[in-house]
Amino acid sequence: MDQHSTQQSKAEGTTCLDDSAATGADRAQTPALPLRAPRTVADTGLPALFIAHLLLKSILQNGKSSLGDLIARHCLTAAVLDETIGFLVREHLVEIAHRGAADVDMHLRLTEGGRELAAHEARRSTYCGPAPVSLEAYMSVIGAYSVKRIHVAQSDVRAAFADFIGDMSLLDSAVAALNAGRPVMLYGPAGSGKTYLAERLGSLLRGAVPVPYALYVAGDVIQLHDPLIHKDAEPGALPAATDRRWRVCERPMVMSGGELTLAMLDLQYNANSGFYQAPPHMKANMGLYVVDDLGRQRVAPGELLNRWITPLDRGVDQFALQSGARFVSAFDVWPVFSTNLTPAELNDNAFLRRLGSKIHIGALSAEDYRRLFETQCAALGIEIAPGAFEYLLHQLHLRNRTPFLACYPADLLGVLRSFALYHGDVPAVTEYQLTHAWHSYFGSAPELDQTYSSHSGQSDKRFAGA
Repeated sequence: MDQHSTQQSKAEGTTCLDDSAATGADRAQTPALPLRAPRTVADTGLPALFIAHLLLKSILQNGKSSLGDLIARHCLTAAVLDETIGFLVREHLVEIAHRGAADVDMHLRLTEGGRELAAHEARRSTYCGPAPVSLEAYMSVIGAYSVKRIHVAQSDVRAAFADFIGDMSLLDSAVAALNAGRPVMLYGPAGSGKTYLAERLGSLLRGAVPVPYALYVAGDVIQLHDPLIHKDAEPGALPAATDRRWRVCERPMVMSGGELTLAMLDLQYNANSGFYQAPPHMKANMGLYVVDDLGRQRVAPGELLNRWITPLDRGVDQFALQSGARFVSAFDVWPVFSTNLTPAELNDNAFLRRLGSKIHIGALSAEDYRRLFETQCAALGIEIAPGAFEYLLHQLHLRNRTPFLACYPADLLGVLRSFALYHGDVPAVTEYQLTHAWHSYFGSAPELDQTYSSHSGQSDKRFAGA
């Protein structure tokens, strides 16, 4: 269990913890009464004027709106909206256009003064989605649901990676470092399975976490929830979370690849919309963050690595707003770095000493390579002719001094299958099909009418008229 104490939240109902613990990969304290729906404007942790402006922009963008529309649009309770609408009516910014039998059937429209103020606020920021949460509430929730509270046992790894083909000791080393809250670097040749392994580590992060749609910081809005990253958890995963400004999600897994730049690790401000997008590692909070293909980015590896020194050391990251205001947010992730470079080639001792483990992912053993090849054939429904795999092993891999990398079975079988289907044949692993797939995949150019000796010792013409 992590030793960090849970930070106290200013938002009501976010700090009460349940002392019971789950088992296996779910060993983490979870709040007993977290994120209760706010009953007053003060409970939201937001300035009353911000909520008022949000409603004005909402009615301006969507036209005459009912109370039910505003509840659904901004994930606030009727009590909070009633309080805000009362203020707007008294200030002659909105007026009640219709009042039905039900409370939610009350329709509102802007006055001339309300329209002017709404247009002014929309020029500053067009954000009109779910009401954000305060930074203090967000930090408190991360403290309660921190990924560092998770402890993964070896039995959890064996269960999650039951179909894994390779050296299980590599997984043991990686997860042991992550349990200790230390980052892991996976290095080795391209195609050895580093990315696959890094992504699969995310399957060990069980349990649901609350993710806010947006944050309110120093008068600005930072959009955080990303439907491409944050997947909804099972219904009822966190029944006590009744504040709808938070979306109950699975622990996130975020991957940044060769497109990553230093600028992408800061808040992304859109001058047209007037609000911010959170950077990828902030979206990964309470989950797994993978930096893939380290060294292939457009920025020098040393500059990128230096960017992570403070977050890795202190568990926080610092950001700046257009206004000049600066704030600190949690850096609460399982960090995994994947690279084709060796630790010596990275040549950054300050970064390397902060890593929990540096794990080399290399070629498979011949037996593991056979198991992987047969598994891929079974998945594709492709039969293997007698002696064909031995031909692949001895006549193609060993003769060409090509290591048994994990990417080759799927890649070669993909070429083989497409070639067979193009000619109207049933895909099958034969010496001929393997030879064609090999030369097509690796780009070698065999002579036409070249005779190859089959594994059985018989001669056969290959590629003549193919």
